[in-house]
Amino acid sequence: MIRFILFSGVLAGVAVAQQNAVRFTLEPEHPKVAPGKPVRLRLSAEIDKGWHLYSVTSPVTPTATRVVALDDSAVTITRVLQRKVEAKFDPVAGASTESYEEKTEFLIDTVLKGDVKAGPVDVTLQVRSSACNDKICLPPRRKLITGSLVADPGAPDAGLGAIPDGFVEAKVSTVAAPPAAAPGNAAKEGLLGFLLGAFGWGLAAIFTPCVFPMIPFTLSYFLNRGESGRGEGLRQAVVFCLGIVVLFTLIGLAASALLGAGGAQTLSSNPWVNGIIGLVFFAFGLSMLGAFEITIPSGLLTKMSAASEGGGYLGSLLMGLTFSLTSFACIGPFMGALLAASVTGDKLQPAMGMAAFATGLASPFFFLAMFPAYLKKLPKSGGWLVRVKVVMAFFVFAMMVKYLSNVDLVLHWELLTRERFLALWVVLTAMPGFYLLGWLRFEGIGKDEAVSIPRLLLGILILAFAFFLLSGLFGAPLGEIDAYVPASTRAPAGVATPGIQFAKNDLPGALARAKAEGKLVFLNFTGYTCTNCKLMKANMFPRPEIAAEMSKFVLVELYTDGADAESEANLKLQEETHKTVAIPYYVILDGDGTALRAFPGLTRDPQEFLRFLKG
Repeated sequence: MIRFILFSGVLAGVAVAQQNAVRFTLEPEHPKVAPGKPVRLRLSAEIDKGWHLYSVTSPVTPTATRVVALDDSAVTITRVLQRKVEAKFDPVAGASTESYEEKTEFLIDTVLKGDVKAGPVDVTLQVRSSACNDKICLPPRRKLITGSLVADPGAPDAGLGAIPDGFVEAKVSTVAAPPAAAPGNAAKEGLLGFLLGAFGWGLAAIFTPCVFPMIPFTLSYFLNRGESGRGEGLRQAVVFCLGIVVLFTLIGLAASALLGAGGAQTLSSNPWVNGIIGLVFFAFGLSMLGAFEITIPSGLLTKMSAASEGGGYLGSLLMGLTFSLTSFACIGPFMGALLAASVTGDKLQPAMGMAAFATGLASPFFFLAMFPAYLKKLPKSGGWLVRVKVVMAFFVFAMMVKYLSNVDLVLHWELLTRERFLALWVVLTAMPGFYLLGWLRFEGIGKDEAVSIPRLLLGILILAFAFFLLSGLFGAPLGEIDAYVPASTRAPAGVATPGIQFAKNDLPGALARAKAEGKLVFLNFTGYTCTNCKLMKANMFPRPEIAAEMSKFVLVELYTDGADAESEANLKLQEETHKTVAIPYYVILDGDGTALRAFPGLTRDPQEFLRFLKG
């Protein structure tokens, strides 16, 4: 698909940028129409020999034909009819497409606006289309096509009649991409960011009391094999690292196997799942503060350790598995948070995330096996490792609050409001700052121990973040962090959101209102626990240019991740009508409920979202 778009754009720009392979004409079926009455427009296309024009419903959406009426047009489009066409393989597109050759027609069912003055009227539609021949494609272009009719209050209402033979309604409700193809790129960028983050978490897990002290001991297992040479030791280290990657990838695959079509909603919004994750994080936090120790059963570790002492590649592989299990007490919180974050993406994302995490965890062992001289430069184990564990404990407690908040949102308890949530987060982020500065006593810092410069700077940085969160208690927007915090019942200070009032779980009411007011419907498939949904609502919708455009729509949001019957019905509607359960998912509908265009997922580009709103 990407190859097709790039190929089309480059060749068209160089060779045929000015070529016009398709010519459109527009004329009404009845020359006189009364204002406020329906009128069918015939959009004819003459196509040069050797070229083909794509249908409205062509599966390759960047080149599919689109017909819209601009705001200042004299008509409002109610539906589009296209000639029946069979999909066939297109060698240029590298995919199955629907296209016409020589000529075709589209029937545009419209309503002449009631405020049109009597007399001659120019009717203008915007047509966006692309044409291809056997070798190259023209990039999609927007053209204004104008036809003429007479607005006559006394003209009889001819109606639209049935769909003519040879035509079908061109519904595009299953089209998941807006005119620009950026959302697909955004999804890829989001996955790349997730994998890089998982790799970073793996590196961070190295600096824990369960892992860091084991580095010299583990590496000596490979580097002291003088009889086999350094090369053999390096190969054994690679197999050891492979053991770490294999174990965590298998855990990710197990999580992936549990996911179905609605797996993201099941794991990210199910109150039982979120409650259990919250309790697990609470236990991990207490363990990291020294209340108790979480360990793998000693019998299993003894058997794994004995098996790894057998030597050879199998022994190194088993040693990697044993290392991963013995480090579980410190690695567990990282792994739990990663798995919880991964289930909102692709079905294989947990496995990919765990593989990236394990690669980050294993990479220092591989690097030091290649360059053993750097072992001497590693900082010595000591109190700083304990301090890392204590600081991590408070952030694990903060994650616990997030998961308990998901339970509260889905079950509508309204106990963890935005203010109470932020109050807990302020305290939990301030505590490690106080600890590092010596104002809070835990293990790792002696009573009379002086505050070092690194501790001072890190403590100040953490306290600054806590004060930033504090501003959210007084209504200030928190930017990206708003995606993880319950929505406020009042608009954030300094943020104007004129016209952004969503009807909740009432699509029939929104459609009836849109029909009565002559507006389109902005449908937002969203979730109570959906991070990207909150991010869009907090940071994209309030932008002045976005809010102004959204005020022209009837706004409705359907929640799909709740524990109630409404959420189940909304999820079923989204899956059956739009062939996806991903959220957020935005759809523009007409008053009859026909989807005109759709926009999947998160974007941080206001102009991209504005183009979607304007069509």
